[in-house]
Amino acid sequence: MNSLRIILLSWLLVSPLMAEVIEQSVEHAGVKFRVVRVEPERVELVWKNQAGAPYRTFEGVRADYAAAGRSVKFLMNAGIFEPGGIPSGLHLERGKTLHPLNLADAPGNFFLKPNGVIWIEKQPKKTAFIAPSADFAAREQAANVEFEMAVQSGPLLLIHGQRHPAFREGSANKLHRNGVGVDSANRLVFAITARGEMVNLWDFAGLFLKLDCRDALFLDGDISQMEVNPKQGVESNLFGAIFVVSAP
Repeated sequence: MNSLRIILLSWLLVSPLMAEVIEQSVEHAGVKFRVVRVEPERVELVWKNQAGAPYRTFEGVRADYAAAGRSVKFLMNAGIFEPGGIPSGLHLERGKTLHPLNLADAPGNFFLKPNGVIWIEKQPKKTAFIAPSADFAAREQAANVEFEMAVQSGPLLLIHGQRHPAFREGSANKLHRNGVGVDSANRLVFAITARGEMVNLWDFAGLFLKLDCRDALFLDGDISQMEVNPKQGVESNLFGAIFVVSAP
């Protein structure tokens, strides 16, 4: 019995599901960023509450999780959306597609092709991917593929280690931005410009190269926020989909 207790305690101490979310400060191209790395099995994607209404705010998500006995460790807006918090493209959570993939052509960052999808597959273990939206459409047709979550945004920042072809080095188009990549250890790497900092898309893509990512996706601009270990009453802008990491 004592041996069993020791084994259980050891698992609790090393299990990524119990680990604290750690935020790092990283500087690249003279810009400061906040960075969080999380294993795919810990990341959830939410849009609507149990009543079917969009959460819109970080506090709405945190309060719902607290009512279910879970402590939220991380929150970040998950992509570009339309009025009312409706995703601009694909939204798949807990294995169910709630909004379809959008392959249309139109103005704006979301439609700057190639745009892309970040998704997590269930088998044989939860594994994260980022790829062009058309590639995800093909993946949907593959046999025996089970999706845990997926969200579409754009443009892609990195595609197999290369910057998006529309980006230009030295661009003066600098804004507050957030994005997500997948590193060589198959962790989701979330990054956002620190308070008061602005970056162009060329350098933002370069940050993810520095963070050991070959694929990365732009999420949103000026309204973007990231909260680590948020307290009760956390304030936020109004969003569509939201990434969440929680613990018992």
